[in-house]
Amino acid sequence: MEAFEIIAEPNRRAILSLLAGSEQSVGEIERQLRMTQPTVSKHLRVLRDAGFVEATVDAQRRLYRLRPEPFQEVDAWLDQFRRFWSAHVDALERHLDRMAQSKQIKPKTSKRRRKTRDREKGN
Repeated sequence: MEAFEIIAEPNRRAILSLLAGSEQSVGEIERQLRMTQPTVSKHLRVLRDAGFVEATVDAQRRLYRLRPEPFQEVDAWLDQFRRFWSAHVDALERHLDRMAQSKQIKPKTSKRRRKTRDREKGN
């Protein structure tokens, strides 16, 4: 299966997101994602076979963690879009900077400070 087929399935994406935070046992994944043990095991098997996760044995349980290599294919594909959005975000930032400079935006005075200032002026 191709990387995109693997991550297209919502339950597998949920498991990957959970494992991005820390390694987890099957039981921990079940509880946090409210999935049944067979469902978690099925998706972990697919993820393990595709190289997205690896398991280590800790006493009587298996701990699953992410492997970075399969994400490189996804990252390489996303890179073309990252460049597109980066250019647009940079252009927006420059535009906003020009707007701020042309208007010479003054910091807003709080209501309390305006009342105090007005009282001092005798208004």
